[in-house]
Amino acid sequence: MRPEDYQPPLSWWSTLWRFGLMVALSAVVFVPRLDYQLEHARWWLAADLALGVISYAAVWWRRSYPVAIATFTNIAGLVSATSAGPATLALVSLSTRRRWREIVPQAILSFVCGAVSARYFSEPGTETNTYVDVGVLAAVVGMMVAWGMYIGSRRELLASWQSRAQLAEAEQSAKVASARTAERTRIAREMHDVLAHRISTVNMYAGALAFRDDLPPQQVRETATVIAETSHLALTELREVLGVLREGPGDAAPESPQAGPQDIDALVDDNRNTGMRIEYAATVDFSTLPSAVGRTLYRCVQESLTNARKHAPAATVHVRITGDQESGIDLEVVNALPLAATVLSAPPSGFGLVGLAERVELSGGRESHRKTADNRFILRVWLPWQT
Repeated sequence: MRPEDYQPPLSWWSTLWRFGLMVALSAVVFVPRLDYQLEHARWWLAADLALGVISYAAVWWRRSYPVAIATFTNIAGLVSATSAGPATLALVSLSTRRRWREIVPQAILSFVCGAVSARYFSEPGTETNTYVDVGVLAAVVGMMVAWGMYIGSRRELLASWQSRAQLAEAEQSAKVASARTAERTRIAREMHDVLAHRISTVNMYAGALAFRDDLPPQQVRETATVIAETSHLALTELREVLGVLREGPGDAAPESPQAGPQDIDALVDDNRNTGMRIEYAATVDFSTLPSAVGRTLYRCVQESLTNARKHAPAATVHVRITGDQESGIDLEVVNALPLAATVLSAPPSGFGLVGLAERVELSGGRESHRKTADNRFILRVWLPWQT
């Protein structure tokens, strides 16, 4: 992380107390020299104040040009006591960057300028202990550097926490968006599975009424009754699916309508009652089949019958379910394809087999379908016994 990335903007209060601290430091160094400068060296007083004003103005660009500002204020501090405040702030600010190649030269320069100023630009006649002055000056410079590095470390830590928080929020938003997409896909698949076989039945009977104008009134009434009952069932199931969407249940437990393998017999009979010819055989003990696999198996049978009704309503559909706990569940659905397109056939969508393949894949199984040379359509699904 670059220093520029974790330097926070200063508020008016932060700016005010920094300015006050600079003035206090400058006063501590400047006041002892003031009397001598007024009485014996007016030029020194003028130079001191001029360099101090320039240092106070330059220090506001310490973040943009840290090395240049620190160098200027340190050199100005040789002659100007009023530059002590800006020089201190510039060195601390530079140290917050925690770059040794910048800190070490400026710390040495600050120490040298301070020692030279104390030796040659102090009030004449002032007796000082050189070793004590050097020790105190080295300690002061070290404290400024340490304080600046501590501030920089703290700023970087806070910036790191903020970055992690933003990243966590972004990841959470992505997870929420992914969950919404998955839920929409699940609802769309559920609506397709629930309604497709009902609508295809309505389409088949309505097509027969439109195509056959020689049916007796009794048969027309029976066909219309089937259409009305199937439409009512479709609306009821659609209402149940939309009710699940409105209530906003969790994803952990499946919601109604949820059918299982024990309902496959009723599904086959229901389709036979609509006029389909189905040869059905199952050698699996559905009572021991896991519920998740059972639901997937039911939807696969439902979609295969819906697909056969849409594209080959007059063909015989052969449905066979075999398997056990060791080998898994095998579903095979075979039906002949019509030689020509049926009148008023349902519009092709292609989403049914796509949704079926997605369900099977999520259950850890395999799905394949193909058209054979003898004009048959074969759908095969394998599901693991445990998911």
